[in-house]
Amino acid sequence: MSTLPEPVRVVQLPDGTYTYADHLPTPLQHAPVPQVIQHIHHAPPDRTVQRIALGSGIGAGTVAAGVYFGPLLVGALTAIAANLALLAFLAAVLVWGVHTVVRSVGGPDGQQAAKAIGKARRSRKGK
Repeated sequence: MSTLPEPVRVVQLPDGTYTYADHLPTPLQHAPVPQVIQHIHHAPPDRTVQRIALGSGIGAGTVAAGVYFGPLLVGALTAIAANLALLAFLAAVLVWGVHTVVRSVGGPDGQQAAKAIGKARRSRKGK
């Protein structure tokens, strides 16, 4: 016969810590895990524009086309505007470069021609 004491059981509590089973109070040993039921409510999407459009007699296809092609049109117009701005910048730089080269290479004749053109423009503005 063995005179050793009975081994003590180690259990893990719901918070993740470990303790000896003989130190637990009785209600904690058999307590059921509470079930939490959570209802999440979302607001419906805003469909005011679609309701107004459909109420005014146009069809759902027109509304869908507006929703689909509207952003595409904005993107295309933005791309066109960016391209035009880049071309305008390049044109300004090229004109400035040509003007600078002509003035520096032209010598006195080029400067005299530039002055004559400037005088002719100023005299037209006065008329």
